[in-house]
Amino acid sequence: MKIQIINGPNLNLLGTREKSIYGDQTFDDYLKILQNRFPEVAIDYYQSNVEGEIINKLHKVGFSYDGIVLNAGAYTHTSIAIHDAIGSITTKVAEVHISNLHAREEFRHKSLITSKCVGLITGFGMEGYAMAIQYFISK
Repeated sequence: MKIQIINGPNLNLLGTREKSIYGDQTFDDYLKILQNRFPEVAIDYYQSNVEGEIINKLHKVGFSYDGIVLNAGAYTHTSIAIHDAIGSITTKVAEVHISNLHAREEFRHKSLITSKCVGLITGFGMEGYAMAIQYFISK
């Protein structure tokens, strides 16, 4: 099984950015935990601060992977293009957010991509990524 994790803007700063919201763990450190926890899954990781690069990655893996775990960061609330890219591929996408979007600023309450995803996991910290991977394993 092959799973692609895609993280969007500012998530390269996990571990140093707004620790009260996102914690103090880097994603690279958490990725090692995921890989140890799910040894039967080939987990690939990609992060970009650039909307078009995220779209290109969705296009590249969206017909050959078993699942995509996407944390589009702030693009969640603004990107019709990412919405359309998810709708254009055959691989299912699970939307993940580290923080609880509905407990934050009102502009974060609306996701433009959820309607194209198989589900939304929000507010469980980094564990949301593992929850999404577990979903794809159990399908």
